[in-house]
Amino acid sequence: METMTPKERIAAILAEKPVDRVPHFPFILGFCAKNTGRPISTIYSDPQLSFDAQSKTFGQYGIDWGPIYGYASYGTWEFGGTVEMPSGNYQQAPAHKMFPVKSEADIDGLVLPDAKTAGCLPLAMEFSRLQEKQGSPISVVMGGNFTIAGNVCAAEKLCRWMLKKPDAAHRILRLATDHILDVVGLWTDTFGPEKVIPQFWEPLTSNLIISPRAFKQMILPYLVETGEKILAMGVRHILFHICGDQNANLPFWAEVPMGEPGLVSFGEEIEIEKAIGDLGKKAVIIGNVDPSLLLTGPTETIYQRCGEVIEAGKKAPRGFMFSSGCEVSPETPGYHVHTVQKAIADFGAYSH
Repeated sequence: METMTPKERIAAILAEKPVDRVPHFPFILGFCAKNTGRPISTIYSDPQLSFDAQSKTFGQYGIDWGPIYGYASYGTWEFGGTVEMPSGNYQQAPAHKMFPVKSEADIDGLVLPDAKTAGCLPLAMEFSRLQEKQGSPISVVMGGNFTIAGNVCAAEKLCRWMLKKPDAAHRILRLATDHILDVVGLWTDTFGPEKVIPQFWEPLTSNLIISPRAFKQMILPYLVETGEKILAMGVRHILFHICGDQNANLPFWAEVPMGEPGLVSFGEEIEIEKAIGDLGKKAVIIGNVDPSLLLTGPTETIYQRCGEVIEAGKKAPRGFMFSSGCEVSPETPGYHVHTVQKAIADFGAYSH
């Protein structure tokens, strides 16, 4: 039997106090639009409709954390490129249309974006004002340092420059880092640092794209700097979504300042036990059922796998929240999401 409200549950886990059951953390955006009969594009183009669609869906499926605004291709639009809003049945988020940097010469034309007006940031600010009004966590969601850089310049080109023209890669990473700090600074000035929980999605640091050596040498210093400076602003918690196969990077992620506690979510490629082993002493662990299983799997398999993840996650010393490993597909059957809800109810209770 539940004895806490969603807001109480989230406040308790951030304060490292006991909770009645494992909280359900959302990685579910386009699904919310379809669930409420709206085009997927409204999640990214209309803050009020987006917030409403997420709120209604979260209430329907017992999701504890509040609505968020963000997408993986962040950085392209903000630095002067263009993105395409999702349309049709097979797009679920904004996609790159034109990168700001197509050649090394284009780097000289890059300028630091205005955090108040660039790209999606006015929409994100409007969304955060709704978060504040409703009393849900105020998040500003961006790519991580390397993912923003890989959205300014196509990732394959950026990776080549890391090897052959490292100065060019560092110039883009420097701008990405300064931009992150500008944006978080604006959010903390607007809402107060203690209310802001920045989220950084870092899929491009997957070991399918870069080696752990490149991560340590080229990217880790920027992540450490970012964490240190954001915490110095007075922010208490930073959330990093460590997307994809980053098993070899986890010891280095453990060096990144994230707050007390930090928050880390993982792709399904990382077993919860390993996540706890590398990062459980510094962060709340969030994860990580495969969204493709939620899309196509038999409900019995979904229920069993969710139970396995929940039982493993409950051993995390600084807390655990259940989530999918990446965004739930908009085409996922609603009953499959209900099956997740049932697994949390059946496996997620704590006995204190």
